[in-house]
Amino acid sequence: MFEHFNYWVAVFLMMTGFYTVIARTNMVKKLIGLGMFQTAVFLLYISMGKIRGATAPYLVDGVPFSENTYTNPLTSVLILTAIVVSIATTAVGLAIVVRIREAYGTVEEDKTIAMDMADERAEDAMPPTIREAKRRLGWLPRSGTPRVTPPEPARQPAREAAPRPPAPKRGPMSRRKSAPRKGKGRP
Repeated sequence: MFEHFNYWVAVFLMMTGFYTVIARTNMVKKLIGLGMFQTAVFLLYISMGKIRGATAPYLVDGVPFSENTYTNPLTSVLILTAIVVSIATTAVGLAIVVRIREAYGTVEEDKTIAMDMADERAEDAMPPTIREAKRRLGWLPRSGTPRVTPPEPARQPAREAAPRPPAPKRGPMSRRKSAPRKGKGRP
């Protein structure tokens, strides 16, 4: 059992982080649980990649390549990348928590959900569309009643547009000159 102690520690940290993410309502504590879960995954991968008695994969002068046992560097490289992603994820999560705190005044998940539900109920009391608002005001008939169209406003007679002068004829060598462009170094 104690032969693979590092695996047991990784599983314990992983389950503790997972429980923290699911059971807590405080968003900062959820981020801490997410960090614990990610750290447990890092520990698990690093411990799987380690070989007892092995060295880093570089050659030493005078020692043939086949006599040494080397540790695979791929797990270390992957975990370094995962650590960077973990830090970025935590930073974005904390930024979102700060914005939620500014908007709601709390970082407790259940309170923010309750405030959203109250807002949705208030929006349900309001007419969702312009058509529904017109129907409630009596401008449109209720469903099941014949539709009465409002009288159309009197139309004004259309004015005839003045004829445009013909465009000047251009030869193949002439081109339209445009105004100088404004930008760097130009007035």
